[in-house]
Amino acid sequence: MDIYGRIKELANAQKISIRRLEEKIGFGNGTINRWGKITPGVDKLEKVADYFGVSVDYLLGRENKNVIPTDEDLDDMIDHARSFDGKPVTDHDREIIKAYLKGLYANKN
Repeated sequence: MDIYGRIKELANAQKISIRRLEEKIGFGNGTINRWGKITPGVDKLEKVADYFGVSVDYLLGRENKNVIPTDEDLDDMIDHARSFDGKPVTDHDREIIKAYLKGLYANKN
């Protein structure tokens, strides 16, 4: 998959259009669409990577792991977490933590 394809996939996952993404990060209309034919500068790639919380290497296809955690990743993280007092995280707290983390990633600016 090329750079544009990865960005499109990330944008679709967050239910944002490429045009809206360009507006949010200060790019001109059609800038990202051209990346299917040309390689953008590092500064532009960094802006997109920062917006989505991924690495530039991920956008370039040099890294396959998207850093946005899946439900399975979140469950694994919480399984290894302890509450402030050292006790295991309760089921109720687990759901609150997952919802909070999902919201952070879904609404990342």
